[in-house]
Amino acid sequence: MGELQVERHVAYILTVEKRKDDFESVVMEHLRLNGAYWGLTTLDILGKLDAVDKDEVISWVMQCQHESGGFGGNIGHDPHMLYTLSAIQVLALFDKLHVLDIDKVSSYIAGLQNEDGSFSGDMWGEVDTRFSYIAICSLALLRQLDKIDVGKAVKYIVSCKNVDGGFGCTPGAESHAGQIFCCVGALAITGSLHHVDKDLLGWWLCERQVKSGGLNGRPEKLPDVCYSWWVLSSLIMIDRRSSATRNAVLELFVSPKGLRIEEPEERSISINMQAGENRDEGDLAMNKGKMKEGMSTPAPMVVTAKGDETGRKEQGTKQKTNGTVPCNQ
Repeated sequence: MGELQVERHVAYILTVEKRKDDFESVVMEHLRLNGAYWGLTTLDILGKLDAVDKDEVISWVMQCQHESGGFGGNIGHDPHMLYTLSAIQVLALFDKLHVLDIDKVSSYIAGLQNEDGSFSGDMWGEVDTRFSYIAICSLALLRQLDKIDVGKAVKYIVSCKNVDGGFGCTPGAESHAGQIFCCVGALAITGSLHHVDKDLLGWWLCERQVKSGGLNGRPEKLPDVCYSWWVLSSLIMIDRRSSATRNAVLELFVSPKGLRIEEPEERSISINMQAGENRDEGDLAMNKGKMKEGMSTPAPMVVTAKGDETGRKEQGTKQKTNGTVPCNQ
C-alpha cells in the first residue's frame, strides 16, 4: 500500500484557494462555500489548518450571508440549505459559531420545514432527504433542534425507506448511497436509528463494493470516491463496519495505479461485519442541545452475499456531490 502524499495535498488545496479568475473557478463560483468546507476539513484532518488565514476565511464566510439568515455559495449568491450548512461547519471548525446570529440562522432553516415534516432546500421549494439531513445537522450544531418538529422530520425520513433497507430522496424513490448517508445521519442525530433495519441495510451497502475495492452508489454503477465515503460512513453509523471493505477501499485510495475498472464476474463474497465499540444509537443525538447516552450495541453479524453478474458490465456516470451530501441523483 502506498503512502498518502500529505504535502502535495496541502499544496494543491492552497493553490485551488488562490484561483479566482480561471474558467474552472468562474463556472464553480456558486459552490465556493462548499469547496471551502471540503478544503478546510481536509487541511484540519491533515493537521495543516494553520496554513490558511483564519480571520480572512471567517470574514469571507460572513459576507456570504443573506439578510434572510441563510448563506449563499459565494458573496451575492442566493441562500440555500447546502451552503448554510457549510458556513456553519466552517465556523464550527474554527470555534467561531459565536459570530453568528444563531436565532436568525436557525429561524431561516426552521422556516423551510414543510407540513409533512420534509424540508425544502430554498425558497423555490425543492424537497429532498438531503435537506432533511442538512437542517437537522445544522440545528444540532447550533443547539437549536427544538425549533423544528423533529417527530415529523423523522416520520418523513422513515417514509422514504425502501424494501431493500435503503432510502431515496423522496417516498418511493430509488435507494441511493448518498441519500442513505443523509437519512441514516439524520436519524442518528435525532436518536432514531431504531427505524433502520441494520442487517438488511448493511447487506445492501456491502453489496456496493466492486472488484477494484471501491464502492458505487447504486447497483450497476461505477465506483467513486464520494460513494465510498457515503457507504462506509453509513456502515459505521449502523455498526456494520467491515474490516475487509475498509482495507480494500484504503488500498484503492493510495494505490499508485488509481481506480481500476474491471469486468464483473460470478462471485461469492463473505463479509464479516463487526459491531462497533460500546456506543449508543443516539450518541450523536441531540435533543434541545443535549447529547443522549446509554443505549445498547447490536451483536456482530456475518453476511454472505452471492450474485451472478457474468457478462454484465458496470455502467453509469459519476454523480456530483455537494458538501457531505449528493448534489443530485
